[in-house]
Amino acid sequence: MTLAAHFSQVLAVHVGAVALSGALFSARAVLRIAGRDDAAHHPVLRYASYVIDTTLLVAAIGLTLIVHQYPFVNAWLTAKVLLLVLYIGLGSLALKRARSRPGRIAATVAAWTVFAAIIGVAVTRSPASWFALLGR
Repeated sequence: MTLAAHFSQVLAVHVGAVALSGALFSARAVLRIAGRDDAAHHPVLRYASYVIDTTLLVAAIGLTLIVHQYPFVNAWLTAKVLLLVLYIGLGSLALKRARSRPGRIAATVAAWTVFAAIIGVAVTRSPASWFALLGR
């Protein structure tokens, strides 16, 4: 059986991992904003993040191979990858690097905004994200 025969399952794993990744980031960011660094950086949460994000990445690579669309070839996937890099940077700022509570809040809100844009790109298959729906 080919990988393409498992498209629905790979997509379900990818979407599930997106939801888990966003939820775990949100929980950790809120803990960090609340000054609960010990809980936000608990090893169980950190390792869960690694497992979820690795699963997300593997499923994403599987989907690109199945649908034969690739970053830096297809504009919508290029937008997803570039937004992902921005999201990772903002997440790092929110969870580790921001020194002040206002900085952590700003980084978290910005990361949530980029996360929503990534989902919009995936749903619309347009680099315009949710704005692509305005033209319909």
